[in-house]
Amino acid sequence: MSVLIKSFSEFQSWLDTAATNPSTKTSFWKKLFGSVPNRPGFNRIETKALSAEFGKVIKGLEILLHAAEEMKFKATAGAESSDEVKGSVSGKLPYVGSELSTSQSDRTRSEVQSEYSSRKIEVLHRNIMNYQQLFVRLSALAGGPSYLLLDDLYHLRLEDQANVVDYFHRIAKGTNLWLKVGTIRHRSRWYVHGQPPLGMKLGDDADEVDLDVTLERYEVTKAFLLKVLGQFATEASVSLSDMMADGARDRLVLASGGVARDFLTIFSKSIQVARERLLGGKDARGPKVGVEDVNRAAGQQGAFKEEDFTRDTGTTEDRDRLQSVFRKIVDFCIEKNANCILVEKDLTTPETETINELVDLKYLHRAKLRVTVRDRGRVGRAFDAYMLDLSMYTGARARREFEIIKFWGSGSDDALRRAGLIYIDRQAA
Repeated sequence: MSVLIKSFSEFQSWLDTAATNPSTKTSFWKKLFGSVPNRPGFNRIETKALSAEFGKVIKGLEILLHAAEEMKFKATAGAESSDEVKGSVSGKLPYVGSELSTSQSDRTRSEVQSEYSSRKIEVLHRNIMNYQQLFVRLSALAGGPSYLLLDDLYHLRLEDQANVVDYFHRIAKGTNLWLKVGTIRHRSRWYVHGQPPLGMKLGDDADEVDLDVTLERYEVTKAFLLKVLGQFATEASVSLSDMMADGARDRLVLASGGVARDFLTIFSKSIQVARERLLGGKDARGPKVGVEDVNRAAGQQGAFKEEDFTRDTGTTEDRDRLQSVFRKIVDFCIEKNANCILVEKDLTTPETETINELVDLKYLHRAKLRVTVRDRGRVGRAFDAYMLDLSMYTGARARREFEIIKFWGSGSDDALRRAGLIYIDRQAA
């Protein structure tokens, strides 16, 4: 319900500003988009009427949302009669009458909340057609489709995600409203098979767009990231070759794990590290950003990764589970003095599922698919290689003789084909 309120509020805000602002209001348009529209604003009377309708719906939803707290309060206080609870709710919800009132006098807090939740869901389902009409009118007013971007789905409870996606999918059907849902793959549940099924099924109801480039296709990823950085350098009238040593580029790609945001952030920190090094008189490595500068910057970035980890994980139990598996992987890598592990392909265990989550959280990175090892007992078996995030073993955490395995370029297969790097296989599982 909170997501629905926020979504409707954003559409109302757009109707009150961008929909009617003329193209001559250049300061408004250039601030948001850097250009001005080539078509006139929408009909002001119709736009105002639709905005008011969105406002009416938002107000009703807010009343419905906050009524839950009053019901819980009444239930906790121990209402003497059903009329006391009934009056507190139905009196605030004239548009649904007494649909949300309770009928028993002696309820516990959890019982009242449970009944409230089920009645609330009934109200939401009965209003789907009303919400659809809002977007049909919006499409007619705009002369084209509307778009709703729902980001960070994984912040919702896992058991709620498919229900939320399903509800917005039902609203969007036949209304010329397009949905884009952003999330983390292995911490999300956008579809649940059942009678009826819930959510959106990839390939049938929605297409998948993978936004991340990865280290599996190292040369492609490197070319893409350097192209992005090169565009910034061109705009700033500087040359990357004058700023970075050759080895620093590969190390920067590794440090980012293929994530463009992290690539740019660590590059910026690397420049700061190099400047501090030169100001401190430690200029033996020269004025360019070098491998050690990137290593130190990656180590500094590790603190921010920990903040993201805390924010992006759910309960304390969930966080402890992820940290426990990750600690075991770090200890394994330290024992082997190498930054990569091998996990047998197509193996499904609770620990391999957790490894997939750690990849999504950028603590591990997929390095290579289908690696075979030089071991007679494992002939014909394939493994996937994962690289420990660079921030875990550089900067303040650097270890002597810790090998960074070169899993790209010529000879990369041989570098990974060691039985000693196997972290999980069918025998261990």
